[in-house]
Amino acid sequence: MKVNFYATLRQIVGGKTVEFDLPAGATVQDLINEMIRCFPALQRELLNEHGEMYSHVHLFVNGRDATFLENGLATRLDPEDVIGIFPAVGGG
Repeated sequence: MKVNFYATLRQIVGGKTVEFDLPAGATVQDLINEMIRCFPALQRELLNEHGEMYSHVHLFVNGRDATFLENGLATRLDPEDVIGIFPAVGGG
């Protein structure tokens, strides 16, 4: 499954797009776990001290924020899904 990273997350993963090998029926949470397994530095950028995704980080599945999907992080993914992860970005 291809995941597009944005802003400061690209520096951690070494590029814009990374492909992850997930089993059939994997969920958004499974993807998060695999991303952190492959890139441990992502944990401090994505998860709080309770292991929950920060509210200022947005993971989109086919253009929809995963937190608003019917099953949230338990949503099953298809290999063709388009995934994007956006950290909070400041500026002015």
